[in-house]
Amino acid sequence: MRRIFAIWAAKLSAIAGIILGKKASSGPGAIALKICPDLIKQLKKDIKYDVIVTCGTNGKTTTNNLLYAALTKSGYKVVCNKVGANMLTGVATAFAMECSWLGRLKADYACLEVDEAYTIKVFNHINPDVVVVTNLFRDQLDRYGEIETTMDIMKKAFENADYPCLVLNGDDPVSSGFGRNYKGKTFYYGIGEKVLPQTDDTKEGRFCMSCGTEQTYNYYHYSQLGDWLCPGCGVKRPSIDFEAKNVDIADGLKFSVDGKQFQLNYRGFYNIYNVLAVYSAINCIDIKIKSFNALLEDYKPQIGRMEEINLGKPFILNLAKNPAGFNQAISTVIQDSRRKDVIIAVNDKPSDGMDVSWLWDVNFEELEKSNLNTLSTSGMRRYDLALRFKYTDVKVDKITDNIKDAILACRKTDAEVCYVLVNYTMLFSTENILLDLQKEQGRDDA
Repeated sequence: MRRIFAIWAAKLSAIAGIILGKKASSGPGAIALKICPDLIKQLKKDIKYDVIVTCGTNGKTTTNNLLYAALTKSGYKVVCNKVGANMLTGVATAFAMECSWLGRLKADYACLEVDEAYTIKVFNHINPDVVVVTNLFRDQLDRYGEIETTMDIMKKAFENADYPCLVLNGDDPVSSGFGRNYKGKTFYYGIGEKVLPQTDDTKEGRFCMSCGTEQTYNYYHYSQLGDWLCPGCGVKRPSIDFEAKNVDIADGLKFSVDGKQFQLNYRGFYNIYNVLAVYSAINCIDIKIKSFNALLEDYKPQIGRMEEINLGKPFILNLAKNPAGFNQAISTVIQDSRRKDVIIAVNDKPSDGMDVSWLWDVNFEELEKSNLNTLSTSGMRRYDLALRFKYTDVKVDKITDNIKDAILACRKTDAEVCYVLVNYTMLFSTENILLDLQKEQGRDDA
């Protein structure tokens, strides 16, 4: 009965949240766990096949939701925390929402995005069968600490979960390290050729996790990702099980894996890794997808993943929350040859990480190469951003505490496109502003 009461409470809380205009992605789960603390453990028993967890610094929401799309299009019933609520309460919400009002769950798989720092807590409730690790970058230093702290948490979580199968980014010398001396099964994915210009990018994980020697690269893609080798102890990029080759980024993203050609209309070189992670996980659980390309064509990125909103010209909204994410967003901006306005907005609320020293590790000077028309800064740290740009000799045209003002100003320019790069707590409010302006435009056009 406690289980049924918990699910009822969660569902009614979610309905109330929707009425009040809230996303209700974690609150219902928090209520459910107070009523029935072992709710997730109980419901996990009703998963027919596997629980697949995706974690890592960047790309976990896209990877997790692509996995969900792949499985559901293949006819499976899947539990998934699609909106990215990736702590224990978000996982509980996802399970409760898939239950009937009688507390019954019928599901074949669970695809769950899990915050790296919460892996131990979540895995205590649900032992995953497969864990996909996208990458590990320095992120929210005041919350996570350095990368080693996050790695220690995750290693302990894997041990406590009885060594699930790991699907690791072999191009990342940090996260691929989980596979060394691991007692469970491991599979690696990566990009098997030089694609991007070999610029002096910030390599956060450039020192060997085994001996501390600075690693060398035959080629690298961004941050610490690439074909790496430690000259000190000889540790190197592992043998890759699922490798992307024949990569073409001239018009969208094209590449091949195992002789199969894939094509994406998404922006962002990093999306190749997201797709590789999904392809690898699907093959590890031995699911046959009729047309992987059709899946990629149909998939709609989640909020703030190069999300395009038309306001007379395209406004492209993208979430970036650490140096690696911002550098890749800037790289995507540069690859777009159109004349463009750029708005960058950063907050420093607890959910963002209150230490913003990482702004000095972002290659903001590269924006000069992007056919830049105007540049605006906003958010609580708008002046820190403006100062950072001053030191790169890039002119800031507008500094505002109201991002809507910046959007309206960019709407009036003769630029062909506007990129809006924001961190976490700026994301949802900015999307709401863009969508409201789009609705107003629709009414005016009518």
